[in-house]
Amino acid sequence: MKILVINGPNLNMLGIREPAHYGRETYADLVEKIESYCKEKGIDCECYQSNHEGCLVDKIQEAYGKFDGIVINPGAYTHTSVAILDAVKSVMIPTVEIHISKVEEREDFRQISYIRLAAVKTITGLGTDGYLRSIDFLSDYLKK
Repeated sequence: MKILVINGPNLNMLGIREPAHYGRETYADLVEKIESYCKEKGIDCECYQSNHEGCLVDKIQEAYGKFDGIVINPGAYTHTSVAILDAVKSVMIPTVEIHISKVEEREDFRQISYIRLAAVKTITGLGTDGYLRSIDFLSDYLKK
């Protein structure tokens, strides 16, 4: 099983940006956590981060035929990007939407999620452990 973990804008600033919402773990800590967890579970994974919408779309499209599942935290593009939604729909790879904070309890503009329209599951508010729960969900989902 091969899973692609995609992180959108500002996720590279974990540990610095709004630690009250996102915690003190750095992006490097997050990648290490994901890679170690996947190795334990016998899952191949690749982690990718970009602040650019087109690069995220390109990465999703490149996943076609190469990955069994996608975990994506689109960051602010969650609320604005039909392009990312369309990319996920076009590759038809089971995708889990993940958010470190509980977006449903935050600002009004964060209540809209385009990616959710194509996701098989959404996980929010578990901090970076939400990524691990997303991987577990996808692993079970793909075995069925």
